[in-house]
Amino acid sequence: MTTVERPDQQVGVEHFDVLIVGAGLSGIGAAWRLAQERPGTRYALLEARDAIGGTWDLFRYPGVRSDSDMFTLSYPFRPWRGEKSIADGESIRRYICDTADEGGITPHIRFGTRVVGASWSSEEARWTVRVRVGTEERTLTCGFLYVCAGYYDYARGHQPAFAGLEEFGGEFVHPQAWPEDLDHTGKKVVVIGSGATAVTLIPAMAEKAAHVTMLQRSPSYLTVLPSRDEVADRLRSRLPARLAHTLIRAKNVALTQAFYQLSRRRPERVKRILRGVAMRFLDDAAYVDEHFTPSYQPWDQRLCVVPGGDFFRAIRSGDASVVTDHIDRFVENGIRLKSGKVLEADVVVSATGLSLLAFGGLELSVDGRPVDLGDTVAYRGLMLGGVPNFAYCIGYTNASWTLRADLSSRYVCRLLGYMERRGYASAVPTAAAAGESRRPLLDLTSSYVLRSADRFPKQGERNPWAVRQNYLVDTLSTARADLRRHMTFTSRSALPARSTALEEIAS
Repeated sequence: MTTVERPDQQVGVEHFDVLIVGAGLSGIGAAWRLAQERPGTRYALLEARDAIGGTWDLFRYPGVRSDSDMFTLSYPFRPWRGEKSIADGESIRRYICDTADEGGITPHIRFGTRVVGASWSSEEARWTVRVRVGTEERTLTCGFLYVCAGYYDYARGHQPAFAGLEEFGGEFVHPQAWPEDLDHTGKKVVVIGSGATAVTLIPAMAEKAAHVTMLQRSPSYLTVLPSRDEVADRLRSRLPARLAHTLIRAKNVALTQAFYQLSRRRPERVKRILRGVAMRFLDDAAYVDEHFTPSYQPWDQRLCVVPGGDFFRAIRSGDASVVTDHIDRFVENGIRLKSGKVLEADVVVSATGLSLLAFGGLELSVDGRPVDLGDTVAYRGLMLGGVPNFAYCIGYTNASWTLRADLSSRYVCRLLGYMERRGYASAVPTAAAAGESRRPLLDLTSSYVLRSADRFPKQGERNPWAVRQNYLVDTLSTARADLRRHMTFTSRSALPARSTALEEIAS
């Protein structure tokens, strides 16, 4: 960290080579790569919350867990040593924290520091980053800004306006703001929603509740995976940890990609497979057809994982059930449905989805011009056309988040090294052709994605503007990607003398 005096700013502004926004799974991984591949880089992580972990520190509802296997969700440079392949949220949070400690990253984190805006100056080839610490606003500067804040709105989840909610006499909660003192023991619980959160909550709450009902407007596709990976256990017992991790990771990536490709090319076959999975647990064709047969195609929305079949087991035991209907309104003792039936409830959990927020909600500007993210186009799935020295981290929609996150961080390190060797101060992807077809960045039809699509960058139809959902292709192409393609660089020697002097002071 270096204190830099600048004629146009207050004395005492800290300058960094790289600022990373977010200290969750992506941010800690980015910092590890930066420290290992570019030692000596001056960096800091800016974390709005008071703890490491991001999503895995935020969500504390019963049963919270991953919906991806930990051998692909964990970092390739730090093997997962936990017993379960589908791990609980607390184990994942501890893994991220331990990674930060082991990599010497924790001292670089600025907790309670929310990034609110960043302004790029081409004349100085640097970002001026505005942050809020408590009620105070401060300023930092950096040469490169890397946003690893995911795309969830951490402040609030999606909450529909339910008619009659004020009449309900029980407890109403959203999973994103789970009360620590909520006791559902012996109570009738209704969980509104059919996504991953609902499928996770129901078997966990069914252990203590009198009964748990999942109320869904329409079904989702569910797939069952074992909580423990027997192949992984055998490999880890016989091989060195890193080699075993590499082999298990490759196996799981291959299987996931194969199933995704089969879903897109042979959807009717996959429908039969998933129906067969449900039938093995429930053995009731009418029940499965009514509650587990979606109207969309597999992988138009993300599949929900049921580890060990726990959700289906809760239904089979009678501790849980599914109702497919629409809400008319809340009443004092529960929810009245369009069909006229009343679902009695002491506790209602509104697992109605997440709200998306691009890049943590920070406002960007380039040389005084605000950047409208909805008008930008993604470059290689990690930069933005027309925005210099800026990268963001968004994972795959059809595979573990960390797979793309790590590829993105490695690319950023490659780009920084290339710029340093050639004396470049900035790199900006040239804007995609105006006439080129554009489509949403996230290729899912889920409601939570569609609600926010216009506030996110778009993607093009061809590389490097298209965002692939194929790790096997990306892992080969990213390492060999031509860093000069559709990229404009500015030499440090072309900067005004004042900026060059400031760089010398900072170094």
